[in-house]
Amino acid sequence: MDFNIEKVETFTGHKDCVYTLCEGSSDKSFYSAGADGLVVEWAKADLGRPIAKVSNSVYAMLNLPNENKLWIANNTEGLHLIDTKKKEEVLNVPLGKVSIFDIKQHGNLLIVSDHIGFLHILDTDSNRFVRHFEGAQKSARCLAVSTKRNEMAVGFSDWKIRVYDLEKFELKHVIEGHQNSVFSLQYFGDNDLLVSGSRDAHLMVWDSEKNYQNVARIPAHNFAINHIIYIQKHELLATCSMDKSIKIWDAENLELKKVIDKSRNASHGTSVNKLLWREKEQFLLSASDDRTISMWNLF
Repeated sequence: MDFNIEKVETFTGHKDCVYTLCEGSSDKSFYSAGADGLVVEWAKADLGRPIAKVSNSVYAMLNLPNENKLWIANNTEGLHLIDTKKKEEVLNVPLGKVSIFDIKQHGNLLIVSDHIGFLHILDTDSNRFVRHFEGAQKSARCLAVSTKRNEMAVGFSDWKIRVYDLEKFELKHVIEGHQNSVFSLQYFGDNDLLVSGSRDAHLMVWDSEKNYQNVARIPAHNFAINHIIYIQKHELLATCSMDKSIKIWDAENLELKKVIDKSRNASHGTSVNKLLWREKEQFLLSASDDRTISMWNLF
């Protein structure tokens, strides 16, 4: 595979760190949010449109484009539901004074993780929480859902990954191996493998078919790994880090293929917090503490 790394666009306008990205309501748009509480819809670099302003920082969002629904996690103020067609808030679901680190969807359920180690299950038909349970006594930092296995993996700040079934949310596996908080999880390889990234700067791969046995451990970055995505069409993994870099890996053998950083590519000058792959356009987006979002051509 030939790579041709090129920065295509830089999106500016946020007043503080950008923490999260998600798919937009069309193939050519996306949403961003962060420490300034602004939720911005982007179509082009010079066409950012704020669609919501919340009172606190936003670490997580989830867009349901077929339903015109955008869920926003407003730290200490619960979940906000935005009608993306009308561009207005239609619901606020309180969740106590907690910071929300991740949101994932499973069928008609939203799974929400928070800084005190709890998991919250919300029924999107009724827009009510139907279950709350404690996973650990430290932060539940990240979530990954495998519909194939009907399982959910949760990364915690007690250095462990816990795997639950998605029927009764019963604990099935406790995975140990990292030496610090687990910040990102991603199923890949037909959902049989789980890759984890940690504040210990290592990538670890676990085989779900073998009770999540560890099959790889890689010193991947210089500082904490903030996010991992799987680019399925090209069988690649992409990681981003507090060390300011983005790295592209072969998903089959975990060989490092490319490094995107400031010296090579005029990339971000501070921590890179989140990645988003734009499948139709074949672009990679990266969000950073430097208040910007970059769009990358990889090939």
